Amino acid sequence: MAKGLINWVISLLFLSFSFLQLQANGDLNVEDFGAKGDGQTDAGQAFLKAWALACESTTPMTIYVPRKRYLLRPVVFQGPCNNTRIIFNMEGILMAPDYNAMGTIDTWLMFDDVEGVSIIGGYLDGQGSSLWACKASGKVCPSGSTSLAFNNGKDIEVNNLVSINSELYHIVVISSQNVTLQGVVIHAPGDSPNTDGIHIEQSTDVRILNTGIRTGDDCISIGPGARNLWIQKIACGPGHGISIGSLAKSLDEKGVENITVKNVVFNGTQNGFRIKAWARPSNGFVMGVVFEGALMINVQNPIVIDENYCPRNDGCPNQTSGIKISGVTYQNIKGTSATKIAMKFSCSASNPCKGIGLQDINLTFFGEQAESFCQNIEGTSQGAVMPPSCL
Repeated sequence: MAKGLINWVISLLFLSFSFLQLQANGDLNVEDFGAKGDGQTDAGQAFLKAWALACESTTPMTIYVPRKRYLLRPVVFQGPCNNTRIIFNMEGILMAPDYNAMGTIDTWLMFDDVEGVSIIGGYLDGQGSSLWACKASGKVCPSGSTSLAFNNGKDIEVNNLVSINSELYHIVVISSQNVTLQGVVIHAPGDSPNTDGIHIEQSTDVRILNTGIRTGDDCISIGPGARNLWIQKIACGPGHGISIGSLAKSLDEKGVENITVKNVVFNGTQNGFRIKAWARPSNGFVMGVVFEGALMINVQNPIVIDENYCPRNDGCPNQTSGIKISGVTYQNIKGTSATKIAMKFSCSASNPCKGIGLQDINLTFFGEQAESFCQNIEGTSQGAVMPPSCL
């Protein structure tokens, strides 16, 4: 009995020493908090315990996720924290539960009110196919959950993360500042509904770099209140392209400004560079946008502004968009259009587009000359522009 007690005390002291060493090194292994990498046992509480310790610390901490499969029910990594340097070193695969277990929760993995969080590596599997099948069957189904979201965040980094088969959007950044997404890979089938790759809204100083996106909706969507975005070296397709909008969802809506998108390859997408607004009143605007350097491969609408968006004629017939679009430049864009009209500018009758610039455009339609369409727009063309500009 005494010998057993002594052995138990020695074991406890050893574990305590190991845990103190773990803290001293700044590394927290989720398996030390009870996570089982069997792909079946919910590891959410273990992740939250590791997060709580890292969040309370005043020194940089790394949360390590080993190379195994972890099932996680919806988790909120809540701030604010004492710590402004928390790193998720992700070697494993995180798996979302079936949509029935997700219920009406709108986000699977949420980081709320955090500062200085980095996610390095890892693999997110949203397991959205069962929900997509439900929607395709015509049954009453949940709308779905975003896989990863940052709300009210600051100084966020996501590097070399892979996200597949999200039920809804893959990554959302909202009301955040100084965010870098780099080396991210996003993949969902081309017919998967509303599986946008990356959505940015009400956020400033966001960078999306060296990213490949294959999805069933927009590769990147930019919503109201987005400012100072830099998007560069993107491979997009299949998908709906890179879109500013939909805008004019409400009357009081923040504007979109200072957006730069460079060096993009669109392959078989519905759109290339798109600005989209509902045909209804709004105080919003789009100002100071540069689309520079793109290769279009069989893209249905390579360049498009649509301010007469009114699907299903719901809440917008016989109205014009209040969104004011100005200072948008398209330059060095080449490739092939899958439709005859390669450049379409359908602007608002009450708020015409102004200051639209075209420079060095060469888009063809199956080896023939494509066409352009202009409505309620003012702008200029420089250099060689094909199809011929209608500005």
